[in-house]
Amino acid sequence: MGTTTKKELTNVIAERLKLRQMLVRDVVQTFLDACIEELAKGNRLEFRDFGVFEAISRAARKARNPKTGEVVEVPPKTVVDFKMGKSMKAVINAEAAPGNAEAPAQ
Repeated sequence: MGTTTKKELTNVIAERLKLRQMLVRDVVQTFLDACIEELAKGNRLEFRDFGVFEAISRAARKARNPKTGEVVEVPPKTVVDFKMGKSMKAVINAEAAPGNAEAPAQ
């Protein structure tokens, strides 16, 4: 299992669609920027079969430093929650099953 970078993903998309890498890179970056802007506005992003992104607020809380045992205040913050869609869940679970070397045909 490894890490795929934005550049590698852009190259894959450019190759599949037979488009210039620079064009695909700009489209991917514009898409990501638009997603961030919408989440910052408090909007929910729903991509059918892929999943749902939603900004949620976490309340302030008390936590404990595991090294010292000292109680520390954790301030409130906003985080992004992601829930997988049905298609993604099916592919991910099929790949994670023991003995499965490849994803199901689509």
